[in-house]
Amino acid sequence: MDHSVQNNPLFTSIRQLIEDSKQQVAVAVNATMSMLYWKIGTAINKELKKFEGEKNYGKQIVATLWRHLQSEYGTSFSEKNLRRMMQFADVFPDEKIVVSLIRQLSWTHIIVIIPIENPLKREFYIEMCRLEKWSVRTFRERIQSMLYERTAISKKPEKTIEYDLELLKS
Repeated sequence: MDHSVQNNPLFTSIRQLIEDSKQQVAVAVNATMSMLYWKIGTAINKELKKFEGEKNYGKQIVATLWRHLQSEYGTSFSEKNLRRMMQFADVFPDEKIVVSLIRQLSWTHIIVIIPIENPLKREFYIEMCRLEKWSVRTFRERIQSMLYERTAISKKPEKTIEYDLELLKS
Protein backbone atom coordinates (compact mmCIF):
# COMPACT_ATOMS: atom_id res chain seq x y z
CA MET A 1 0.00 0.00 0.00
CA ASP A 2 1.19 3.53 -0.76
CA HIS A 3 2.42 5.02 2.55
CA SER A 4 1.35 8.51 1.54
CA VAL A 5 -2.28 7.30 1.41
CA GLN A 6 -1.98 5.33 4.64
CA ASN A 7 -0.93 8.44 6.57
CA ASN A 8 -3.56 10.62 4.92
CA PRO A 9 -6.07 12.00 7.50
CA LEU A 10 -9.04 11.31 5.19
CA PHE A 11 -8.00 7.67 4.74
CA THR A 12 -7.43 7.32 8.50
CA SER A 13 -10.84 8.85 9.25
CA ILE A 14 -12.70 6.62 6.79
CA ARG A 15 -10.81 3.56 7.97
CA GLN A 16 -11.91 4.32 11.55
CA LEU A 17 -15.53 4.69 10.43
CA ILE A 18 -15.38 1.28 8.75
CA GLU A 19 -13.78 -0.38 11.80
CA ASP A 20 -16.33 1.21 14.15
CA SER A 21 -19.21 0.03 11.96
CA LYS A 22 -17.82 -3.51 11.81
CA GLN A 23 -17.64 -3.54 15.62
CA GLN A 24 -21.22 -2.24 15.92
CA VAL A 25 -22.47 -4.94 13.54
CA ALA A 26 -20.69 -7.66 15.53
CA VAL A 27 -22.21 -6.39 18.80
CA ALA A 28 -25.69 -6.17 17.24
CA VAL A 29 -25.48 -9.68 15.77
CA ASN A 30 -24.27 -11.11 19.10
CA ALA A 31 -27.02 -9.36 21.06
CA THR A 32 -29.68 -10.55 18.60
CA MET A 33 -28.44 -14.14 18.71
CA SER A 34 -28.17 -14.12 22.52
CA MET A 35 -31.73 -12.80 22.82
CA LEU A 36 -32.90 -15.48 20.37
CA TYR A 37 -31.21 -18.16 22.50
CA TRP A 38 -32.83 -16.79 25.65
CA LYS A 39 -36.26 -16.77 23.99
CA ILE A 40 -35.77 -20.34 22.74
CA GLY A 41 -34.70 -21.46 26.24
CA THR A 42 -37.70 -19.68 27.75
CA ALA A 43 -40.10 -21.29 25.26
CA ILE A 44 -38.71 -24.79 25.87
CA ASN A 45 -38.76 -24.36 29.66
CA LYS A 46 -42.36 -23.13 29.52
CA GLU A 47 -43.37 -26.13 27.43
CA LEU A 48 -41.57 -28.59 29.71
CA LYS A 49 -43.32 -27.16 32.80
CA LYS A 50 -46.57 -28.49 31.33
CA PHE A 51 -45.15 -32.02 31.58
CA GLU A 52 -43.23 -31.81 34.89
CA GLY A 53 -44.54 -35.13 36.15
CA GLU A 54 -43.56 -36.90 32.94
CA LYS A 55 -39.76 -36.75 32.97
CA ASN A 56 -39.24 -38.96 29.91
CA TYR A 57 -41.70 -36.95 27.85
CA GLY A 58 -39.68 -33.79 28.53
CA LYS A 59 -36.51 -35.49 27.34
CA GLN A 60 -38.34 -36.66 24.21
CA ILE A 61 -39.50 -33.12 23.45
CA VAL A 62 -35.95 -31.76 23.67
CA ALA A 63 -34.50 -34.68 21.68
CA THR A 64 -37.05 -34.29 18.90
CA LEU A 65 -36.66 -30.54 18.87
CA TRP A 66 -32.87 -30.44 18.63
CA ARG A 67 -32.82 -33.05 15.86
CA HIS A 68 -35.23 -31.04 13.73
CA LEU A 69 -33.63 -27.68 14.51
CA GLN A 70 -30.11 -28.96 13.92
CA SER A 71 -31.03 -30.54 10.59
CA GLU A 72 -32.64 -27.29 9.45
CA TYR A 73 -30.39 -24.65 11.09
CA GLY A 74 -27.09 -26.36 11.90
CA THR A 75 -25.03 -27.28 14.94
CA SER A 76 -25.89 -24.10 16.86
CA PHE A 77 -29.07 -25.96 17.77
CA SER A 78 -27.52 -29.19 19.05
CA GLU A 79 -28.91 -30.80 22.20
CA LYS A 80 -26.04 -29.37 24.26
CA ASN A 81 -26.72 -25.85 22.98
CA LEU A 82 -30.49 -26.15 23.53
CA ARG A 83 -29.79 -27.18 27.11
CA ARG A 84 -27.53 -24.12 27.49
CA MET A 85 -30.33 -21.94 26.17
CA MET A 86 -32.72 -23.50 28.70
CA GLN A 87 -30.19 -22.96 31.49
CA PHE A 88 -29.67 -19.35 30.36
CA ALA A 89 -33.42 -18.75 30.61
CA ASP A 90 -33.51 -20.40 34.06
CA VAL A 91 -30.56 -18.43 35.45
CA PHE A 92 -31.79 -15.12 34.01
CA PRO A 93 -35.62 -15.26 33.97
CA ASP A 94 -36.06 -11.46 33.75
CA GLU A 95 -35.96 -10.19 30.16
CA LYS A 96 -34.85 -6.70 31.29
CA ILE A 97 -31.75 -8.19 32.91
CA VAL A 98 -31.08 -10.25 29.79
CA VAL A 99 -31.31 -7.15 27.58
CA SER A 100 -28.72 -5.43 29.75
CA LEU A 101 -26.52 -8.54 29.94
CA ILE A 102 -26.37 -9.17 26.19
CA ARG A 103 -25.23 -5.60 25.60
CA GLN A 104 -22.27 -6.29 27.88
CA LEU A 105 -21.28 -9.91 27.22
CA SER A 106 -21.05 -12.18 24.20
CA TRP A 107 -22.90 -15.49 24.03
CA THR A 108 -19.58 -17.24 24.72
CA HIS A 109 -19.14 -15.15 27.89
CA ILE A 110 -22.72 -16.02 28.91
CA ILE A 111 -22.01 -19.75 28.48
CA VAL A 112 -19.10 -19.35 30.92
CA ILE A 113 -21.20 -17.49 33.52
CA ILE A 114 -24.31 -19.73 33.43
CA PRO A 115 -22.93 -22.57 35.61
CA ILE A 116 -22.10 -20.20 38.50
CA GLU A 117 -24.90 -20.84 40.99
CA ASN A 118 -24.19 -18.09 43.54
CA PRO A 119 -26.00 -14.93 42.25
CA LEU A 120 -23.56 -12.54 43.98
CA LYS A 121 -20.56 -14.38 42.57
CA ARG A 122 -22.15 -14.40 39.11
CA GLU A 123 -22.85 -10.65 39.34
CA PHE A 124 -19.26 -10.00 40.49
CA TYR A 125 -17.83 -11.76 37.44
CA ILE A 126 -20.27 -10.09 35.04
CA GLU A 127 -19.36 -6.67 36.39
CA MET A 128 -15.62 -7.37 36.38
CA CYS A 129 -15.80 -8.70 32.84
CA ARG A 130 -17.71 -5.63 31.71
CA LEU A 131 -15.37 -3.17 33.42
CA GLU A 132 -12.15 -4.91 32.45
CA LYS A 133 -13.37 -5.92 28.97
CA TRP A 134 -12.06 -9.46 29.47
CA SER A 135 -11.79 -11.84 26.55
CA VAL A 136 -13.54 -15.18 27.06
CA ARG A 137 -10.16 -16.79 27.73
CA THR A 138 -9.31 -14.24 30.43
CA PHE A 139 -12.83 -14.55 31.83
CA ARG A 140 -12.41 -18.34 32.22
CA GLU A 141 -8.96 -17.88 33.76
CA ARG A 142 -10.26 -15.39 36.34
CA ILE A 143 -13.07 -17.73 37.35
CA GLN A 144 -10.72 -20.73 37.54
CA SER A 145 -8.26 -18.71 39.64
CA MET A 146 -11.12 -18.10 42.10
CA LEU A 147 -10.82 -14.31 41.84
CA TYR A 148 -14.19 -13.86 43.55
CA GLU A 149 -13.20 -15.95 46.54
CA ARG A 150 -9.80 -14.28 46.83
CA THR A 151 -11.40 -10.84 46.59
CA ALA A 152 -14.02 -11.75 49.18
CA ILE A 153 -11.34 -13.01 51.56
CA SER A 154 -9.24 -9.87 51.11
CA LYS A 155 -12.26 -7.72 52.01
CA LYS A 156 -12.85 -9.49 55.33
CA PRO A 157 -12.08 -7.52 58.46
CA GLU A 158 -8.88 -8.59 60.18
CA LYS A 159 -10.76 -9.96 63.21
CA THR A 160 -12.77 -12.28 60.98
CA ILE A 161 -9.61 -13.51 59.28
CA GLU A 162 -7.94 -14.08 62.65
CA TYR A 163 -10.99 -16.00 63.82
CA ASP A 164 -10.99 -18.10 60.61
CA LEU A 165 -7.28 -18.82 61.06
CA GLU A 166 -7.87 -19.96 64.64
CA LEU A 167 -10.58 -22.33 63.41
CA LEU A 168 -8.21 -23.75 60.83
CA LYS A 169 -5.51 -24.35 63.46
CA SER A 170 -7.82 -26.26 65.81
